[in-house]
Amino acid sequence: MSKKSILALMLAILLPLSGYLLVKYYSKEAIQMPKRYFEPDSVIVTEKNGKTTTDTVWHKVRNIHFINQMGRSVSLYDLKGKVVVIDFFFSRCPSICPRMAQSMKRLQDSFIKNDSIVQFISISIDPEHDSVPQLRKFADRFNVNHDSWWFVTGDKKDIYDFALHELKASVADSDIDTAFIHTENFFLLDSSRIVRGWYNGFDTIRQEMLVRDIPLLMLERDKKAPSVFRDFIPILPLIFVAIGIIFIAVIFFSRQKNKQEKNKQEQK
Repeated sequence: MSKKSILALMLAILLPLSGYLLVKYYSKEAIQMPKRYFEPDSVIVTEKNGKTTTDTVWHKVRNIHFINQMGRSVSLYDLKGKVVVIDFFFSRCPSICPRMAQSMKRLQDSFIKNDSIVQFISISIDPEHDSVPQLRKFADRFNVNHDSWWFVTGDKKDIYDFALHELKASVADSDIDTAFIHTENFFLLDSSRIVRGWYNGFDTIRQEMLVRDIPLLMLERDKKAPSVFRDFIPILPLIFVAIGIIFIAVIFFSRQKNKQEKNKQEQK
């Protein structure tokens, strides 16, 4: 075998293999998904065909019903497939609430061309005074899109229970007054209604992270319904080897053809 043939054979074997290893190495930590902040509710252990697998059941916030600024009855679970950003406010607030609303408006404007992936919800912590007209008046101050940003009111006990025990607002903000929830945080829920982070509404770096994390969560796949491409990962080495074999075969038959043509010319 000539030196050129040996070199071609080595390239045919090494290039696909090195390509696979490079892709695997650099893609391993290429994207860091927002983590799940709270301990899982349970871990399910199953055994099948002698193999043990574990499935983590993360804390999923319960459903809650509201009345929004348009007078419509809405609920958290109405928002199927959407990422949700939640904050808490009250319309008579003279301090942080208007500034939080300005920050949320910037978030809404960031997704103006693809607002179908995210819903913003501002929950009143003063539902006795925040009637539907008051909510609408407050929302109109910021020229919001009423479809993708709800200002909502509801039962006070239900709202506070949701904030403290489902979103765990007092964990996110240790200085929070549990009798009057006034926090600077935005809470991010994925489409499965699992808390994936909280972000200070006045911290530009945290706001940039939130803008990044929202579309990342939309790309996330449920392990029980994985992307079709994930099925190919275990057989990628075989695919690359097959490409190498095809490459070798092409070189071999090309050389054979060249030899035959050369023999024909010599016979003439």
